[in-house]
Amino acid sequence: MTDDSHRFTSMYDECRQRVWAYVVSRAGRQVADEVVSETFAVAWRRLDDVPEPALPWLLGVARNVLRDNIRAEIRREALNGELRAWTEGDVADQVTERLGVLRALAELPEDDREVLLLIAWQGLSPKDAAHVIGCSSAAFRVRLHRARKRLKQAMEPAGQPRPRVPNLSEEWS
Repeated sequence: MTDDSHRFTSMYDECRQRVWAYVVSRAGRQVADEVVSETFAVAWRRLDDVPEPALPWLLGVARNVLRDNIRAEIRREALNGELRAWTEGDVADQVTERLGVLRALAELPEDDREVLLLIAWQGLSPKDAAHVIGCSSAAFRVRLHRARKRLKQAMEPAGQPRPRVPNLSEEWS
């Protein structure tokens, strides 16, 4: 067994129960195993960064994993609420609106589509979406603003009434 493996195994054996108890006290048993697994996966990837004693560091990682899980759940709930809002009303109108949005999206350049989909359909925050694309949050917000404008323009065919543009999660901008 290598030194790293031995150190990790010792740390795991010594701290796993206490990390698990911490997570249970904050989030319940349903998520404890998953959060503890992710915590120790981070510890393995960053083994050189783990100080002695390891427990405070591990509890901090567990806290961050919990926080990230909560944020992801909030984003999912917001997106579900947005999708529910889209499903209210006349089915024929919904189909027409959806087709209009999909056609307009298809007309946009790939970069615009990606920006809009990361926010509206993937539920990412602008900060996280900027990380995916590899730009600053400020640059991403500019791209998002411009992509929304181009989407609205794409949905305004000449001489035809403009269909309603579903809210593309502007609360995340």
